[in-house]
Amino acid sequence: MSKLAPITEFKRPRILVKAAQISAQTYDRTKVLKRILKTTRLPLHADAISCLRERETDLNEARLSGEASYRIQQHIMVLSALLGEMQLLGT
Repeated sequence: MSKLAPITEFKRPRILVKAAQISAQTYDRTKVLKRILKTTRLPLHADAISCLRERETDLNEARLSGEASYRIQQHIMVLSALLGEMQLLGT
C-alpha cells in the first residue's frame, strides 16, 4: 500500500471508520496534529499522512493483538486526522 493510498484499502471495522469519518467533518489540523504528533510545527500534508499512517498501523496492530494499552479514542482521532489530511490534500 502506498503512503497516499485511499483509506478504502484499510481493513478496519466499519464502526471505527464511520466514527473517524464523522470526526473528520470538524477536523482542526493545528489542534489535532500537534496533539497526535507531539510537535509545535505542522508538517506538510503528505508528511503528516505518512506519519499518521504509521501511527494508525501501530494502533491497529495493538487492537488486533488485544494490547491493554490500546485506546479506541486515540485510534478514531488518528483515523479522522488521516481522513482530514487526505481531504485537504485532495486525495
